[in-house]
Amino acid sequence: MIITLVSERFMRKSNDIMHIFQLVNNSWNETFYVMFLRMLGGAENKGAMTELSRRVTNYMLLREKHSIVSLEAMLLGGAGLLSEYPVDDYTQRLRDEFTHLSLKYNIAPMTAQEWQLNTLYPHNHPTLRLAQVASCIHHSNLTMSRALECRTADDVYELFSGQASDYWIEHFIIGGHYRITSRRIGHNKSDMLGINLVAAIMYAYGGYTHSDGATGNLYELLENISAESNRYTIPWYSAGVEPTNAAQSQAFIQLSKEYCTHSRCEECPLFQRLSR
Repeated sequence: MIITLVSERFMRKSNDIMHIFQLVNNSWNETFYVMFLRMLGGAENKGAMTELSRRVTNYMLLREKHSIVSLEAMLLGGAGLLSEYPVDDYTQRLRDEFTHLSLKYNIAPMTAQEWQLNTLYPHNHPTLRLAQVASCIHHSNLTMSRALECRTADDVYELFSGQASDYWIEHFIIGGHYRITSRRIGHNKSDMLGINLVAAIMYAYGGYTHSDGATGNLYELLENISAESNRYTIPWYSAGVEPTNAAQSQAFIQLSKEYCTHSRCEECPLFQRLSR
């Protein structure tokens, strides 16, 4: 039953991924990059992150991956966020670098007004997230092949292990005086990326290539990530049914969203199993 419900849930995720796959000319690396930015954007900046991924592609970034300054300049300049910061030695260096790279790659920058900047927790601020993306690309091979190798939560955490450069620790919020204790993506966010990005793209890739191995790896990964706690799983906990890993919590989310909410009791796999 768990496998059936997880498959149902990841089928929907797969449809979204395959739509992006077609938009980026059937490139899995580009698809992975677009989905990564969308997830880091959250509900507030998913659209802006998607637009940025169209203007500053993974292909462009990989060509400049040897230089963290170039990567930050492309991402923050392409996002239109550099113009929002006071000029100092470092931001001027990034602006000069973006001027050069925007001509090289024909990058038309976004405007800062396209981003939600004022109502976010500091850890989710776009500037910090983009600095983390730059570091992930600079220090590791943030590619589809690396994602497909993940089997545990620690593997996912290592995949997204890039740390924002020192400058952005104290400067990522415009006009603010905040300092965060971690420069990298945290364990909870990493687990969410493991479920909704890495496992989801494994499922889509497995369906596209007709590879049972990719699908099997998805379940192995989900079984090694902690169960989620959200508004869809909390009622199950309250009823004394406690998922022990992400595969089980994803199954309960599917039950809640697609069956319980719509009163589809007779179609529910759990109801049918209990009725036997």
